[in-house]
Amino acid sequence: MGILQAGIGAASSVLADSWREYFYCDAMPADTLAVKASKRTGKGSSNTKGNDNIISNGSILAVADGQCMIIVDQGKVTEICAEPGEFVYDVSTEPSLFYGSLSENIKETFKKIGKRISFGGDTGNDQRVYYINTKDIIGNKYGTANPVPFRVIDKNIGLDVDISIRCHGEYSYKIVDPILFYTNLCGNFQGVYKRENIESQLKSELLTALQPAFAKLSETGVRYSALPGHTNEIADALNEVLSAKWGNTYGIKISTFGINSVNASEEDEKMIKDLQKSAVYTNPNMAAATLVGAQAQAMQDAAKNTSAGPMMAFAGMNMAQQAGGANAGNLFAMGQQAQAAPQNAPQMQPQSQGGWTCSCGTANNGNFCSNCGQPRPSSDWTCSCGSVNNGKFCSNCGKPRP
Repeated sequence: MGILQAGIGAASSVLADSWREYFYCDAMPADTLAVKASKRTGKGSSNTKGNDNIISNGSILAVADGQCMIIVDQGKVTEICAEPGEFVYDVSTEPSLFYGSLSENIKETFKKIGKRISFGGDTGNDQRVYYINTKDIIGNKYGTANPVPFRVIDKNIGLDVDISIRCHGEYSYKIVDPILFYTNLCGNFQGVYKRENIESQLKSELLTALQPAFAKLSETGVRYSALPGHTNEIADALNEVLSAKWGNTYGIKISTFGINSVNASEEDEKMIKDLQKSAVYTNPNMAAATLVGAQAQAMQDAAKNTSAGPMMAFAGMNMAQQAGGANAGNLFAMGQQAQAAPQNAPQMQPQSQGGWTCSCGTANNGNFCSNCGQPRPSSDWTCSCGSVNNGKFCSNCGKPRP
């Protein structure tokens, strides 16, 4: 009796699954990463009793823009399609009486009935269709709860110091390898797979990668206050740091990276401003201008001094100036000398070779006569004492060159 019921169940299930299905996926919201396909069955459809995890041979799968369809047969990805349009699945192990050769399909149907009897009338097969969202997943917020180290480099003043910054904003990512995403992240699921399932993990790994990404950018001399203007470079640096994890494991790539604000601590900002201000004074003209401004302000303050009197205030200021320190006039003179030094630098003149006169009477500078081609005579001469010399006097006996 049980075998008879299994046979009847197997036959009815095979016939119910022999209808060709039409799989589709509605528009996926921004927070949806993947969704299981839906079968289209209208009010008058007879295809209402088939198994949801069976794909009959000849079934049609519709793929829209921004979607990637994958077919999983017995737990393994067997088909993938990312081009918009219709995809006909004609290599299914589940036969259909309405696609291909009828006689061949009848044979395969009876074989399938026999197989399902051994499973008590059940299918003994699992086939699924998933749609992966390949559009940009936008609106992912991030923020550094703890300060992130940032190296400040200013080659103009020789500054190289590490500070701590905080930043927050939004970024977007994109699924570029649906097979890796399905294999290593979502796997088999029912219904919808949303970004909230992996949001916490991605945010943690992103904040960890910010430090080396900022280090790469700081080496180019970009200041921390200018980071919002270099978001493309930050996205490239993050992809380079995260490529082994996100790209090669998750199949995800950062598309855009936005920074709403970036701030350093008050102590670090004050330190940088003081160092930059001090570096300005290495220019004598700037130092002289600052000194003149300070002296003018001191004179105004002295004139307003009513307690000791203006005369005593000016006397104190003159004593402080005579005690030592920089003088505005001397600083301006140093600046003018520094500007004039490059202009007055002596230019090197090319050193010309000594000339010689050939026996034909032609004056030459090279090693051969330009008129007759004879070689330049050797400058060496032999003294009567036997010494070979180059100068005008013999280095041995002191006789002049003949």
